[in-house]
Amino acid sequence: MHLVRDNLAQAVDAAVKPLELAVVLPTFNERKNLGPMIERLDEALQGIAWEAIVVDDNSPDGTSDEARAIALNDPRVRVIERIGRRGLSSAAIEGMCATAAPVVAVMDADHQHDPRLLPEMLKAVTSGEFDLAYASRFCDGASTEEWGRPDRVKASGLANRLARKVTGVTLSDPMSGFFMLRAATLRADAHRLSGVGFKILLDILATVETPLRVKEFPMSFAARAEGESKLDRTVVFEFLVGLYDKWLGRIIPTRFALFGTIGAMGVVVHMAVLSAILAVFGGPPLKGQLVTAFEVAQTIAALTAMTFNFFLNNALTYADKRLTGFVPLLRGWAKFGLTCLIGLTANVGVAAILVRYGIHEYPAALVGIVIASVWNFALSSKFVWGKYGT
Repeated sequence: MHLVRDNLAQAVDAAVKPLELAVVLPTFNERKNLGPMIERLDEALQGIAWEAIVVDDNSPDGTSDEARAIALNDPRVRVIERIGRRGLSSAAIEGMCATAAPVVAVMDADHQHDPRLLPEMLKAVTSGEFDLAYASRFCDGASTEEWGRPDRVKASGLANRLARKVTGVTLSDPMSGFFMLRAATLRADAHRLSGVGFKILLDILATVETPLRVKEFPMSFAARAEGESKLDRTVVFEFLVGLYDKWLGRIIPTRFALFGTIGAMGVVVHMAVLSAILAVFGGPPLKGQLVTAFEVAQTIAALTAMTFNFFLNNALTYADKRLTGFVPLLRGWAKFGLTCLIGLTANVGVAAILVRYGIHEYPAALVGIVIASVWNFALSSKFVWGKYGT
């Protein structure tokens, strides 16, 4: 109770000062970490008028409820609960655009980032000498010993080298998730940011047309206080997607490229199933036969590939709108099947006609797949994972 009164009194005192800094905390399952992080921010930012914006991706552990409970006693805390969308980068962008503070910072709520760096970072950004300040895990004076994950250290180092080569960014740690910049700088290019993947700093640095003057701060990167890392099994995939988006995303839209890539993998599945069935039941059609072995095999192969594509697209292409749980997945699969029904019919029908006219089975199957893929992407994007897919 004493801490609540102190926080409330400090918040009231800060309210008479112009807002100086907004700290954006993208969260997913951080309920236990949130209260202690707000206390650390309060301790680190004495004398600074600040607010914390918790951007929560509808965490099942009740993180957004915990943030609202804290905000009832500390008006410096605000909450954005996102329904039906996910992603660290997009959460950070929404949080940074939701404040009136002239300077915005992004950091994790899991206590791996030290809030005691914030005052010096703020001085650097407001001095006029620098446009952006960030905390590096790999510059001189930095440490990752407390992290206790040498495997992650090596992986992060490799990711940084690849990011520097592809984007031209020369920082020691462009994959850092702890940084600060002027809100106006962010808003000027917010519409050009991809919001793809999980490293918004790399997105910003690779997007702005005028190079930013950057101040680097060595960081002692700590282990998580509670819970598990929010970087799930798709983290490497999302990293590569982010690089692709900055490199070729303006030529071929990223989500279409992902859908097409998974579709190409579906072709392999399709052909494998088709080959297996034809090897067992294939042969020239009998006179008067209404349905050939090829037509049956093509139908089964198409259904199998469609199911494969649905689950892989759900996990990767639409990771920010991922369907979870048996019933949502079953419903999503059914919608995907319905939206692909015309494409499937065209696939089987066109391929069958081509075979009857003497075209070899495999080229005919490929033609059917190409025709169906355009329909599948357009409809499934909207009705399965879009407005009507959640």
